[in-house]
Amino acid sequence: MESILQVNNITMVYPAGVVANKDVSVDVSANTIHAIVGENGAGKSTLMKAIFGIIHPQEGEILYKGKRTQFKNPNDAIKDGIGMVHQHLMLAPDLTVAENLILGVEPRKGSLFLDTDKAVAITREVSEKYGLDVPADKKIKDLPIGVRQRVEILKALYRNAELLILDEPTAVLTPQETEILFKTLFKLKENGKTILFISHKLSEVKQLADRVTVMRDARVIATEDASSLTEEEIAHLMVGREINTERLPEPESIGGVRLSAEDISYVDEENIQVLKNVSFDIRAGEILGIAGVEGNGQTELIKILTGLLVPTKGRISMDSKNIAGLSPRQVRELGVSHIPEDRMENGVADVASLEENFIVDRYYKKKFSKNGKLDWKYIREYSRNLIKDFNILTQSSKTPAGSLSGGNIQKVVVARELSSDPQIIIAAQPTRGVDIGSEELIHDLLKKARDEGKAVFLISADLDEVLKLSSRIIVIYNGEITAHFTDVSNVAAKDLGPYMLGVKKEEGASGKIHS
Repeated sequence: MESILQVNNITMVYPAGVVANKDVSVDVSANTIHAIVGENGAGKSTLMKAIFGIIHPQEGEILYKGKRTQFKNPNDAIKDGIGMVHQHLMLAPDLTVAENLILGVEPRKGSLFLDTDKAVAITREVSEKYGLDVPADKKIKDLPIGVRQRVEILKALYRNAELLILDEPTAVLTPQETEILFKTLFKLKENGKTILFISHKLSEVKQLADRVTVMRDARVIATEDASSLTEEEIAHLMVGREINTERLPEPESIGGVRLSAEDISYVDEENIQVLKNVSFDIRAGEILGIAGVEGNGQTELIKILTGLLVPTKGRISMDSKNIAGLSPRQVRELGVSHIPEDRMENGVADVASLEENFIVDRYYKKKFSKNGKLDWKYIREYSRNLIKDFNILTQSSKTPAGSLSGGNIQKVVVARELSSDPQIIIAAQPTRGVDIGSEELIHDLLKKARDEGKAVFLISADLDEVLKLSSRIIVIYNGEITAHFTDVSNVAAKDLGPYMLGVKKEEGASGKIHS
């Protein structure tokens, strides 16, 4: 097949000395879906940035449509027919969906004024064309993360890219949204488009890709037809060892209730009832999973549990004390840690160093300060130990968090939250956007916390993750609990689906433990 893109012997070394790409070569055929897989830090995103003109490698060449090229910047790449959807969303939060979509190619009334009506009409037309529903007049900051990702994808598609680079496009999408996206991608391929698909989800790679390139330690390990490799073989090429995908064994012992939610309801600023009479218990030594399509109240529930929102009604008890309405610091001081669903928005300060991010919730404690001043010598050693223990790929503890790969940023968040000796762990999308090796590490850490008697509340859009880790599962739909599975040993995703979609509902369902 004719090549649309050839990357020949690319080498990229960052100023800090990190070798991100070493002699990397990839040949992408036109009108195909070509997957690039590898662990976090393997060099996938760096390669995509080189193709898109964001960075300029020191060695090698890039041929696009048979011509050697080096785009000065992304605008040059876009003009030449290359589009990219980044792993970390590049949207203006205070602008509407329509304003973001047409940014840089604005329809105007006369020469000065934005034609808002036309922008909205364009957004609705593009949304309908590609089957990705978005609210044209809503501000980005008011949308759940899954909808924001759809806007990013539509923004690239609107610019008629011939080669579309998707960096972890499904990391924030529900199974239903992913299915819609895949139909869109197949349709794009049929219409002559070429897609570079970067993903950690090997089942998606097998379902979607024609060819797959595996990267490890900044190099290309193999490029094969996707049909010729099993998921297990791809995983082994990625990490160089076997990966355990079995469900966790049941905990040996489960203690008493550590956190109890009683009839939690929440009405938002627009007078919409987001949560209605949600009740559940989380016991020491268990992982309680919550399954549901994103946007059904999970985000608000997490914020209520962690002190970021006050419930309209209801009680949250921790060791018989009502913690509803306490500040986030007060909640954390009681032994609650929080892995947030959006690591960039709520998990790290991207311009701050790893050291600063590790101590952001504990800098005022005695061992981190002396005589009112931060003890940077201790903080540095403390940070280096976390970097080692959690296998975070970085040159230094002084590195800004935002310069790491997405999966390594996630490990920074997990390291901070699990190193605080919490009694209750609120884990929202804990492995979103991380590779299979890092996912296994985080799963092992949550299992270890469970086995040490911690109470873990797992919120994940990945049903395989919920089924693998959970001791019990509750299902949420439209702000209400629709089912409670106390024995998950034989539960499959298809069993959860009807409750997630509101087709079925258990009468009086709750996640309470009745002894």
